[in-house]
Amino acid sequence: MAETGAKTPRERYRAQVRAEITERAWEQIATAGASALSLNAIAKQMGMSGPALYRYFASRDDLITELVREAYRSLAETLRAAAESGADLAGLAHALRGWALADPQRYFLVYGTPIPGYHAPADTTAISSEIMTTVLDACAALAPDDAATPFDAYLADHRDWAADHPAPPEALHRVLTFWTRLHGVLSLELAGHFTGMGLDPAQLFAAELDGLLAPRP
Repeated sequence: MAETGAKTPRERYRAQVRAEITERAWEQIATAGASALSLNAIAKQMGMSGPALYRYFASRDDLITELVREAYRSLAETLRAAAESGADLAGLAHALRGWALADPQRYFLVYGTPIPGYHAPADTTAISSEIMTTVLDACAALAPDDAATPFDAYLADHRDWAADHPAPPEALHRVLTFWTRLHGVLSLELAGHFTGMGLDPAQLFAAELDGLLAPRP
């Protein structure tokens, strides 16, 4: 007797075709960028007709959503694994950088310039919030700063983005600073803006991280 929940041959075949379509899509994005993603071009590569491919992804946006989910899920799992292995905030930062360097196009799909006309569905926001929760946990574990700032007070009443996380306002401030500054360095590095400057982006990233971990004046 087949195990409960086991996929039928038809379901397995469908999953395989969808996986190949997403693989081809990533290749296309790496070559021409997400804005140039074409289902018809992917269908041609796979020896399918356009209408046949649309049975697996109803539209270009449907395919992009699948790629966005894959990217967010990959980062969420990377950071969660690092946290479960004992990584602190610095360890999470290096895990983030390693993930981004391993596949810059995947990084840019979720943290780069928005694709014109595309709007991600709510469930992708839920996955991205898992990422933020992992970082919030690490920030909340740090010793609190003595002096509150005006922005801390602002965050006490503007914390919907943190969902139900119990982190105090100073931890919310730290995670926002961590997220924005490190993504700033990463985005510039991955886009090649440090090329020709004669500096090591890893050293700049480490220096920014040291500054983030230092007690606030």
